[in-house]
Amino acid sequence: MEYTPRQIVTELNRFIIGQGDAKKCVAIALRNRYRRSMLKPELRDEITPKNIIMKGPTGVGKTEIARRLAKIVHAPFIKVEATKFTEVGYVGRDVESMIRDLVEASIRLVREEKVRSIEPLTEASVEIKLIDKLMPVLKGRYGDITNDELKETIRTELKKGNLENEIIPVEYVEQPKPVSLVQNGEMNIQDIFGAFSRKTKKKELKVKDARKIMRDEEAAKRLDQDAINTEGLRRAEQEGIIFIDEIDKIAARGNTVGADVSREGVQRDILPIVEGCTVNTKYGSIKTDFILFIAAGAFHIASVSDLIPELQGRFPIRVD
Repeated sequence: MEYTPRQIVTELNRFIIGQGDAKKCVAIALRNRYRRSMLKPELRDEITPKNIIMKGPTGVGKTEIARRLAKIVHAPFIKVEATKFTEVGYVGRDVESMIRDLVEASIRLVREEKVRSIEPLTEASVEIKLIDKLMPVLKGRYGDITNDELKETIRTELKKGNLENEIIPVEYVEQPKPVSLVQNGEMNIQDIFGAFSRKTKKKELKVKDARKIMRDEEAAKRLDQDAINTEGLRRAEQEGIIFIDEIDKIAARGNTVGADVSREGVQRDILPIVEGCTVNTKYGSIKTDFILFIAAGAFHIASVSDLIPELQGRFPIRVD
């Protein structure tokens, strides 16, 4: 990423009207990340992002600024609503889930990039497989021609899109369906074996549907999932952006009784994530020190100063 702040603002202007101050803040934050990545490793760890709070009514573009920002630089991005952590009482839901969601989004992003990079190889292999499947189906339709001539004819027709509705037999590995392994507090042994078992299925499909299955299988053969997981974890840690919406809804309003206790508890749960800690995920541990947090809220009733001081201190940049 070599965008200057001015170029980032220009790109954001294509999608969001106004909000110049907010665009400048996120553009500078993004540029600082790029500058940090150019430093020596021993200096890089000394620099953490300056998190941002956006204050403004619904619909002015707070979320869209963060979303478009992530798209510009292909950064892992997720949006969470602060209020969801208050739904089960004082402790709130597992706030570390936002980091795990970011890692999942990052791995998905890396995988999509890898799939695109090997697309020419994948498409070539799929074409060969489709031709082999179509030859016995179409033999005789084009008269008495040799197998080589038939192959070239099928290849030409495939490129023209004339064979998309032809039916061919396809054999593929069925992906296991996601199941809940724990029901009513008990673990279902049959579901455990079912979740990890893979069955080979035979089916007659149209060429356009068979192509999707073949494309996925060919990509899976060429991709190194462990390498994708490692890169996804690294990018989530170094380039991730988390947008925390409705942060004003967890601000205590001058007292700490009833619901306000729950809101303050959520703030204290979020604080170590924003401050920087290590979170364990199924792909490995990740440090949250270098993730960029952008918080937003309308702040109609509460104000930014109603957040606990420690959390306020972790969002030094504020824009209206």
